Amino acid sequence: MDLALAPETLARWQFGITTVYHFLFVPLTISLAALTAGLQTAWVRTGKEKYLRATKFWGKLFLINIAMGVVTGIVQEFQFGMNWSDYSRFVGDIFGAPLAFEALIAFFFESTFIGLWIFGWDKLPKKIHLACIWMVSIGTILSAYFILAANSWMQHPVGYRINEDRGQGARAELTDFWAVLTQNTALTQFFHTMTAAFLVGGAFMVGISAFHLARKRHIPVMRTSLRLGLITLIIAGLGTAISGDMLGKVMFKQQPMKMAAAEALWDGEAPAPFSIFAYGDVEKGHNKVAVEIPGILSYLANGDFDSYVPGINDVNKAEQEKYGPGDYRPNIPVAYWGFRWMIGFGMASLAIGVVGLWLTRKKFLIAPGLRTGEDEVPNLVLFKSKALSPKIGRWYWIVALWTMLFPLIANSWGWIFTEMGRQPWVVYGVMRTSAAVSPGVSQGEVLTSMIVFTTLYAILAVIEVKLLVKYVKAGPPELTEDDLNPPTKIGGDTRDPDRPMAFSY
Repeated sequence: MDLALAPETLARWQFGITTVYHFLFVPLTISLAALTAGLQTAWVRTGKEKYLRATKFWGKLFLINIAMGVVTGIVQEFQFGMNWSDYSRFVGDIFGAPLAFEALIAFFFESTFIGLWIFGWDKLPKKIHLACIWMVSIGTILSAYFILAANSWMQHPVGYRINEDRGQGARAELTDFWAVLTQNTALTQFFHTMTAAFLVGGAFMVGISAFHLARKRHIPVMRTSLRLGLITLIIAGLGTAISGDMLGKVMFKQQPMKMAAAEALWDGEAPAPFSIFAYGDVEKGHNKVAVEIPGILSYLANGDFDSYVPGINDVNKAEQEKYGPGDYRPNIPVAYWGFRWMIGFGMASLAIGVVGLWLTRKKFLIAPGLRTGEDEVPNLVLFKSKALSPKIGRWYWIVALWTMLFPLIANSWGWIFTEMGRQPWVVYGVMRTSAAVSPGVSQGEVLTSMIVFTTLYAILAVIEVKLLVKYVKAGPPELTEDDLNPPTKIGGDTRDPDRPMAFSY
């Protein structure tokens, strides 16, 4: 009980809760910004009203989401000083550099250009207004890159030295900022996170489009959105699988314990199997039940089906020899099952995208009698001349709606695995988590702040869901004459100069 309520444990719980909650908004913000920009680009190029209505609809959902993301993200910064002051003191020179770039450059892009986009509908020419949302999208991607570079340094520290001659103890100092930004851990993690983010955005678009199409509402806009979402889901799903394989090989070289824990591989094997299901005794270090596919883990780790992969017991012994006495194993059940939930829900999203794109494929691949117009709900065609029955078709729309949650679950478990699989290190091989906690923070203070933040986040979750549900149900807005005829010069040309700028919905 004392260990469960120790300041270190409570601080980890608080950081975990706030981080996972915040990251529910991050991938959706990144992907919706780009998808909204793509829809607005289609409107500027073609002039078709369905693209403008889609831009305004998805743009509003994007704004609700980014507002919540910013609010919850600010808390993340505070925690480094509140609960993790020893960590901040030790690595602040390094960890703070990419975060400073994130604030000064990326956040500038987002905050400045999102304001111009919101209030510039009736004051900016189409192409300039379009450039604003693209700059917002670039800003979200830059923001993610700098944050991931900081996190990657915690996974694999490079470009630094330890200065022992500091008045308040040793500190890590930055020697090569470029190495921090461009190391393979940061690049592969960025690639994997971006593809996973677009998996979230694609599923979000598919789910909401399915909701409206099942009710035969806003059909032209939702047909377009459904197809864009399905294509995004497939491309992002394939990208996530490829980048995940790349990241796994990097992880094996840099953090072999994490790879072994992900597969509950207790003793090294050659070839090493991929575990489908395992149940074991953590204290004794072996599995009681194991269902495995031979050789797959060797390939995931080294690109060779016959290569040797060290096990948990092997790596633990090696790290004890290198770093001193101690238990260097993470929470094995969390790492093992987190890895599977990440892969399972991610690949399920890809599968639903492939099935959906096939069922709603283009006209020339289906019989003439099953083709529908732009203002009709698409038939779900299994074979060229065979559509799904209405009952089965209804179930597809329901599954498509629930698909929205799958990538969010996969992303959350992916981050839980990434962070907990690194334990007991906060900076791998350099600083243990137990040494990073604020020494002056009491058990009661951390517990109080954790309860307050968790309660506040629960309230914000209710507000977020209610806002999203309200505007999702309302659907795309009807367009006005001003929407269809934006100004040709900055500030407007034929409009009332006293009219306040407004994001016209």
